[in-house]
Amino acid sequence: MTDHFPLSALLLLLLSTTCFSSDLDVQCLRDIMKSVIDPNGILKSSWIFENNTVGFICRFTGVECWHPDENRVLSLHLSNLGLQGTFPQGLKNCTSMTALDLSSNNFTGPIPPDISLQVPFLTSLDLSYNGFSGEIPVLIYNITYLNTLNLQHNQLSGQIPGQFSLFARLQSLNVADNRLSGTIPPTLQKFPPSNFAGNPGLCGPPLGDCQASAKSKSNAAIIGAVVGVVLVVIIGAIVVFFCLRRIPAKKKAKDEDDNKWAKSIKGTKTIKVSMFENPVSKMKLSDLMKATDQFSKENIIGTGRTGTMYKAVLPDGSFLAVKRLQDSQHSESQFTAEMKTLGQVRHRNLVPLLGFCIAKKEKLLVYKHMPKGSLYGQLNQEEGSKMDWPLRLRIGIGAAKGLAYLHHTCNPRVLHRNISSKCILLDEDYEPKISDFGLARLMNPIDTHLSTFVNGEFGDLGYVAPEYARTLMATPKGDVYSFGVVLLELITGEKPTQVSTAPENFRGSLVEWINYLSNNALLQDAIDKSLIGKDADGELMQFLKVACSCTLATPKERPTMFEVYQLLRAIGERYHFTADDELVLSPLNTDGETLDELIVAK
Repeated sequence: MTDHFPLSALLLLLLSTTCFSSDLDVQCLRDIMKSVIDPNGILKSSWIFENNTVGFICRFTGVECWHPDENRVLSLHLSNLGLQGTFPQGLKNCTSMTALDLSSNNFTGPIPPDISLQVPFLTSLDLSYNGFSGEIPVLIYNITYLNTLNLQHNQLSGQIPGQFSLFARLQSLNVADNRLSGTIPPTLQKFPPSNFAGNPGLCGPPLGDCQASAKSKSNAAIIGAVVGVVLVVIIGAIVVFFCLRRIPAKKKAKDEDDNKWAKSIKGTKTIKVSMFENPVSKMKLSDLMKATDQFSKENIIGTGRTGTMYKAVLPDGSFLAVKRLQDSQHSESQFTAEMKTLGQVRHRNLVPLLGFCIAKKEKLLVYKHMPKGSLYGQLNQEEGSKMDWPLRLRIGIGAAKGLAYLHHTCNPRVLHRNISSKCILLDEDYEPKISDFGLARLMNPIDTHLSTFVNGEFGDLGYVAPEYARTLMATPKGDVYSFGVVLLELITGEKPTQVSTAPENFRGSLVEWINYLSNNALLQDAIDKSLIGKDADGELMQFLKVACSCTLATPKERPTMFEVYQLLRAIGERYHFTADDELVLSPLNTDGETLDELIVAK
């Protein structure tokens, strides 16, 4: 395939799809126009979609763009246009919008409970002087960057959600002239009384006390609280005393419980280990138990969703890794058949499954030991120098090659379904090897694009594709999303669910942080500072764009793993990482379209 399409051309074509498409913003405005009633014809006369020149929507009434020559909506100011109907539809497609003003119209009905998903990056929201009713959505606090919220003069009822205390950036709040009731949350007492006026059932500072007897009840509450504290201290001291006396016994009992499963299979020591390769002859379960010191916790080298991995030291001083799988719904025959199939899978960038063993209810897998541990561990070392850029790029290319092999070349094709930096292991030369096929499900040769979850497992937090919550189906594009998160870890040095460089009040994932930076034209700020300024800045940005394309919200817009591998290989051409070991794949990707058709589509 690459004979017909140079890698540089493929790179440019596929990276032309940025993390968000301006076509979505045009669709956003189309949906808004369809969903609202425009009795004065203001939108109808201004929002004309026949013109397809870049930036044409920037001339629409009420539309402000990030740049006049780009179809990306920065803010919508639709105030006082006489618009009617319920809350507008399609706003979620304005993916870069930071301000929404629908004030002084005639909108009615509830504010959508999922408004934080529709407009997650707003800094200003003004719905004042309309007829919105119902309760204030609790999850509105998830609009993390909101500075201004104006809900004045509507028909909103119920209480002000206590979760408003989680608004870290809120500088202005107005809920006056509604039908709200209950006590004003303490964190909102900094706003003036006029911003809460006109709600007969609302009380507490900065308004008046909730009851006339509040003062006397407050004194009684103080006395009760003091008595309660004294009782709690006494009870706490007693509890601590007894707990301290029992800690050694409990710790010992816990250690015994942790190893109880290993003791339960001692009577099966003579069971043979089915080996696909023979690092030692005639291996038995007793050999594994001796090599792991009866699977002692001191030999645990990793724990994940699929099970616990133990280091095994053989008599000749060599090492193996033995994984005890979590409970599986497979029957013994199904498990044996699947293991035999996976035992035949061999690739330079896959950790080879050397053998397996079934002892009572326990299922053990034997792997080659990887001395450098996991990619996650290498990226998050507390001490020592961080990995340089060429090494990170080589690891990304190698891991992509291994996963592309599973998706495209392996027969039958295999979905990994649990890709993370913890299951990408590194040998003594830092060559990446994909491990953890305990949850992998063989793809049906006839229906190669879908596979149901086993036991409803989704994989590690931070790596799960957004469509899984809706479909509960594993797909190749789901693996691509998870791998994209791994690429983001490599380029940013951040963890998938904790972003150290983000503001303290940011509570999103790494992908959400990248999306925020992309929306604000700050994508370059995501790159690990230790990598910048070393004659590879162009490669860093290209790598980041590949990662972004893998984590797009819509599965069809993501590249296949073959394309990801080719893109990364093109970025690393000058290092000659893959010259001696090229990946040979079918001319069809997993969606059944040729690469020619894919390039045209892109």
